[in-house]
Order: sequence, then C-alpha cells, then structure tokens
Amino acid sequence: MTQPPPPNQPPDPQGGFGAPTPPPQQPDPGYGYPQQQQQQQQPDQGYGYPQQPDQGYGYPQQQPDPGYGYPQQQQPPAAPPQQPYGYPGQPPTQPQQPYGGGHQQPAQPPYGYPAQPQQTYGGYQQPAPAPAPGGRKLSAQTQIVIAAVVAVVLIVGAGVWYANSGGGEGKGDEAKGTAGTSQGANGTGGSGDTKGLGGGGKEKAPANTKAKVAFQLPQPKVPDVTDVSGSWVTDKAFVKPGVNSVVAYDLDKGTPLWTLPLTGQVCGASRHKSADNKVPILFEAKKRVAPRYYQQCTEVGMVDLNTGKLLWSTSVTGGTAGDEKARFGEITLSGKTVAAGGTDGGAAFDAANGNARWKPQANDENCYDLGYGGGEGLVAVRKCGSYDAQYVMVQNLDPMTGAPLSQYKMPAGVKYASVVSTKPLVVAADVGETAGDGSGISDFFSIDEKTGKLKAKITADADQYAARCRSTKVESCSQAVVGNGRLYVPTEEHEGSTGEYGDETNEVIAFELANGRMVPEKADAGDKYTLVPLRMDGGNLIAYKVPPYDKGGQIVSLDGGTMKETLLLENPGDKSIRSAETSFSLNGAEFRFEAGRFFIAETLVSKTRESTSTYDKEYLVVSFSTTG
Repeated sequence: MTQPPPPNQPPDPQGGFGAPTPPPQQPDPGYGYPQQQQQQQQPDQGYGYPQQPDQGYGYPQQQPDPGYGYPQQQQPPAAPPQQPYGYPGQPPTQPQQPYGGGHQQPAQPPYGYPAQPQQTYGGYQQPAPAPAPGGRKLSAQTQIVIAAVVAVVLIVGAGVWYANSGGGEGKGDEAKGTAGTSQGANGTGGSGDTKGLGGGGKEKAPANTKAKVAFQLPQPKVPDVTDVSGSWVTDKAFVKPGVNSVVAYDLDKGTPLWTLPLTGQVCGASRHKSADNKVPILFEAKKRVAPRYYQQCTEVGMVDLNTGKLLWSTSVTGGTAGDEKARFGEITLSGKTVAAGGTDGGAAFDAANGNARWKPQANDENCYDLGYGGGEGLVAVRKCGSYDAQYVMVQNLDPMTGAPLSQYKMPAGVKYASVVSTKPLVVAADVGETAGDGSGISDFFSIDEKTGKLKAKITADADQYAARCRSTKVESCSQAVVGNGRLYVPTEEHEGSTGEYGDETNEVIAFELANGRMVPEKADAGDKYTLVPLRMDGGNLIAYKVPPYDKGGQIVSLDGGTMKETLLLENPGDKSIRSAETSFSLNGAEFRFEAGRFFIAETLVSKTRESTSTYDKEYLVVSFSTTG
C-alpha cells in the first residue's frame, strides 16, 4: 500500500509570518528514517526559488481548532514528540532554477482613487500595475500634466526594468518577478495574437434569447445562520444542499425529484463533479441543536446526483485530532481522488469506495496542508516552518499517492494562498495584506506545475480589479477564470460614457500566463451593466451581465481571443422578477449556466424573517430558461 503524503497541522493562531525558512535536506530514502536538520552549506535560494518537496513527518506544534464554523481561539504551540514518522517515498529531484444593481458588496474606493504605494518583494520595488481600462474622463489640462509625468516615469522605469531583467547570475528571482507584472515592459501589454484562441464551446445562442422564469425556491426555515454552499446541474436536475439533506429539483418546475437525508448539515461541497455526476461532500455527524447550533464537520461522503444515493461515507482520525475524528473545512475532487482539508490536517480517499489514500499525519518540519485545489490536477497549499518563521508552499501532487511532483515557495508576507486553477497552475494571494479591500488578492502567480518555477506574477490592484478569494479557503475564488493560457478578470465598476447617475460599467480583461502581460483585447459590459466571468466553455468565456435598474440580467459568451460578445440569454425586466434576480449578493451567491438555463443560488441562509412585500422575499434559488 502506498504511503501517505506530507501531513498536516492547524494554522498559525496568531497569523504571524517571519522570514521564509529554507526547506529541509532530503531525508534518507529509508522508511521512517529520522529527519536531519539542513546544514548551512547551500546558498540562500530566496523568494520563489523552486523547492524540493519536504518529506519529514512529526508532530505539529499547535492545539486543535475548535472545529468547523466555531469561533477560533489563539493557542500557544505545543512541543513535538520524539518519534518522527516516515516519508512515503522520495519525490523526483527538481531542476535548480531561479524563478523570475441591488448587490451587497463591500465598499470600494472610488474608481480612479490614488493607487496604493508600490510594494516591494525580495527587496526590489515592483513596477506599478497596469491601469484598468475605462476610467473617468479627465480635463485637457489634467491629461497634459499626466502625460508629462508618465513620460518621465516610462523613461526612468524602462531603465529600471532593463537593469533588473538581465539573465545573469544572482539576478534570477527579481528579474523573473518583474517580468510578471500586470503590464508588459513596452507599456502596451501582451502580443495581441488571438489566432487559435476562442471557439469550441458547447453553449450556442438559441433562436430566441429571451428567458422566462423557470422556478423560484424560498429559503428554508432555520433557527440560525446555516451554510448551504454547493450547487450542481445535471441533464435532469438542479441539485443543492438543504437542511440536513441534499435535494434535487426538476429543471423546469423546481419540484423535488429526490431528497437525500443526512445525519447533519452539509458543511463542505466540491466544486468539481465526475463525468457520471458523482460529487463529494462534507457533512456533520449530528444535527445542530440550541443553544450553540453547531456540530463538528467530520463526515466525508460521495453523492450520486442521478439517483440521490449516498454511495459511501467515512471519517478518519489523526493529525491534531489524535484519536478523535479529524475535522475538515473544504473538499474537492481530482480524477479518482477525493481530498479534504482542514485545521486537523488533510486526507484523501478513493472516489470509488471511500478507502483512505492518506490520512492526517504529524510532521516534524511543522508543515500542514491548508487545503487542496482539484479539477484536472491536485494541488495542496501547505504552511511550513517554525512558529515564528512560517512560509507557504504550493505543491502539485500525485493524486493517487499524495507525493509532491513539484512545489513553489510563496514570498514572505503570504499567510494564505488560493488555487484558481490546477492545470495550468494559477494561485492568488494577498501579499503582506496589501489588498486592503477584503478581496484576498493582491497578486496572481502563474506557476509551471511540472517544475515549480514561477512564470509570472500579475499584480491585481484592488482599486482596479474585482476578482475575490476567501483567504482562509484554498478553493474559493470567484470572478477569476483561467483558459487559453490566459487569466480573465473583471475590472471594478466605474463611470460609464454618459456620466449619468447609476451609469456604472466595467470590463473583462486578460493577462497572458506565460509573461503576465495584459492583452489588448477586452470585453466592455456596456453602460449600466457589470460583467462577471463565470467559467470557460471550450475556448470561450461564459459571463453574467448584472443588470441595471430597469432591465434583466444577461448571460453572454465571450470569444477567448477577440473578446467578441454573443448573447445567450436575457432575463425579463419586470420589476418583481428583476427584484428576485438582484436579491442575491454578487460576492455571496453561486451562478450556474448550463444548456440555456441560468441558476442563482444562495450559499448562506439566516434565521427566517417574515416578508412584508413582494419585492422583499428571500430566495434559495431562482432559475431562468430559454428552453421550452
């Protein structure tokens, strides 16, 4: 039986980070051989240098977290035990290469507000991020002043960039890092070559794009805040967690097709499902009761979305949970492997039968998995290092064994990282907590998943770009989509062409993952609409256009190369229907579009309150359709 991969440990209760600690020396291949501390013989590899996957096991130095959803308490580290656990096998050696409107949204600074001061990474100042297109109109005098300033900056900046972009020894880290800013060195962005991009999508424009309401589901009655995250679409049903259950609804009528009762509330749901409509979930072993209305999230299960059957369920012990059941916070699927992560450690299971591939383990290098990103690959975000000098690693794993295939060390100041895509590997992080807007993103990192080498770092100024990630969740990003070798993100809303009240709009822009440069093509939402990227459809990008006050929303397909828009669906503009559509928070709802059907679903429901108006109802799901 294959041995488990590197184990897990709960997060730093104080959130503090010090200087990154170089990873340990490779251990003796022998199973269970004690780990040796690395000697100070090798030169400092520096920020972003491809790291050898760490291999040792030992006991984590932190107290268990109280569990899923329960308020966290800071705990001092505990001393490790004397007996380290063996590593499952020696991963391949990596090449030694340096890295180079009714939506409830958080308040944002006005568009055009002065940008944050330039940040420094590795001791070098990074070039300013590229401005998002579509800013406010400026007076002629202001434009002349700005043009003069920009000219000076470009002259000086070009010299700085040229000096830092050489390929000589000792310049690897910073040279590669500056190549990954959000604009090319020539100031004009990417190459603009769209040949071979776009097209090949399954979603086609119907003869009539006018949609009708398919169904509306009221929120369930709950005594306290309840997480109902997760929603999936099959050819027959829309499936969503309910109260202590998973329920499938008829696509046309919204009537229940089946209900799967569970021992407790669903507390984690995979974004990915298998080709035959099987999806892993997390759920609680008991039902929630007053006064705490809380249970631990310990059960892992696989649901058949076609039949409503729970194919298997299990739990594991180990990690900081000891002999108790390990608690998890999120779950994902990659091929034949289900992976669950949490404060007690990470575990993986055979998707067919639930047999454990690996369990949470103690680690004498103070490493633990924050969680996993699934889909085409399996990527772990891993925190390592001593209590006062922690750093974050991004590891591309073999999904069958958990052995690291490559890894990348995030820069100092990164406490958490979120996986946007596993193949190609794109990670988001808030470096030094500089985003300042609650988005969880200051930069995107394009990483070669085979070598662990950084290809580009894309600066995403919070005043300009609107993608979001929940920093403490590894697979939680929204409004950031990867395809065609590009990263697609929306800009923040800004004043439209008319300058009238309520005339706000935005764009979707793209960055090349190979070099981090912004491409010249962009998609304009149009006055009073806001574009929200949802997912890739072949080489095309499916996006939702949030409606103005007097129209319904739209679903469009954007050609991934030219960014040309094709209308797929347009919702009714009736006040009551539009009120239902816009009753969801843009940053707190799930948006699904499949085969001419559009679903908006809630992720969190609160204690039920009585509605006093037709326009004040709270919905679990609203659905629109162009079919029938």
